[in-house]
Amino acid sequence: MKFFLPLFLIFSLTVFAEEGHEHHDNSAMHTMDHMEHNNKHAPSPIGVMGNMHHKGFMLSIRHGIMQMEGNILDGDKISNSNILERPNEISNAPANLSVIPEDMEMSMTMIEGMYAPNNNITLMFMGTYLSKEMRLSSYSAMMDRDLIGQFNTSVSDLSNVTLSMLFHISDKNMSKWFGEISYQNSLGKNNETGKALTPMGTRVEMTMPYAMQPSDQATRLILGFTNKRHLNEKITLGNQIRHKFVVSDKSWSHGNQTELNSWAQYQLNKSIFFSTRLKFLHTESISGRDPSISAPVQTANPENYGGKEVHFGVGVNFAINLFSSEGENIGLEITKPLIQDKNNLQMKTDHQVIIGYQKSF
Repeated sequence: MKFFLPLFLIFSLTVFAEEGHEHHDNSAMHTMDHMEHNNKHAPSPIGVMGNMHHKGFMLSIRHGIMQMEGNILDGDKISNSNILERPNEISNAPANLSVIPEDMEMSMTMIEGMYAPNNNITLMFMGTYLSKEMRLSSYSAMMDRDLIGQFNTSVSDLSNVTLSMLFHISDKNMSKWFGEISYQNSLGKNNETGKALTPMGTRVEMTMPYAMQPSDQATRLILGFTNKRHLNEKITLGNQIRHKFVVSDKSWSHGNQTELNSWAQYQLNKSIFFSTRLKFLHTESISGRDPSISAPVQTANPENYGGKEVHFGVGVNFAINLFSSEGENIGLEITKPLIQDKNNLQMKTDHQVIIGYQKSF
């Protein structure tokens, strides 16, 4: 991992770099204008957030599903029997971990409204609704550590709202730069309870671990920069860096996060755009702790969150005319992890699917 990140940064900076010289002759300007005309409605991959909109209104609806299955320790696969040998660091009763998450599905629905009073400023509002479901296995806390049974927990709630301003920085040599400043407020509950099967074989109502909470009730700022460059009439390259950091919280909060995206998009015809994307995530562990979260399960430990991940995605966007003659887009993207260097003991991400609809007015 320590060798991959510098390579990723070198790749990103190579794409970000401006061309070595400018062309001001009429032929170059004509080519640029022609390319801008062909690409002005070219959408970014549907999984990329924080994109500027041309003058007017835009409505966007995205739905993402992330599937997690199995567990890893410092990035390497670990069996249930080995997990049961690990100490319970949150409480000494029982002494070892006794409840193991098997699989988890997380769904996010994001509704986004944009208004661009001109081509230099875009204002955005977004609300995110979150649903989670996890299947876990409970084992006896002593003796042969026999499997007692399995149980499910689930939660759903409005997770957060985000207010953003995207602003134009520069536009030259067929390369556009814009920035982002966002305010995000987590609104959902951070102390949801659910029934769990204990190592003693009883079912009790308890505060669910951090991974199953719809929100951390924290306030965040997001700063970002995005670059798009048209190589020719068919190919567009993009790079983006976003940093999300906590400015206030309650008893606990998910860690600060840095996200890097690099993508390439190919326009097959006026209606179909194929894309590939490389995403790097660096997330800090949870800050703070809720004393009521004390089950003998890995997700109850704030240290078992965050880490470094690299994902690769492929996507397609379709320009359609379902409700109007133009300005509509449907996108689909599927991502798979290449590297999961997560902190300590965590669930393993299997894949993510994102589908969305966008309409300009």
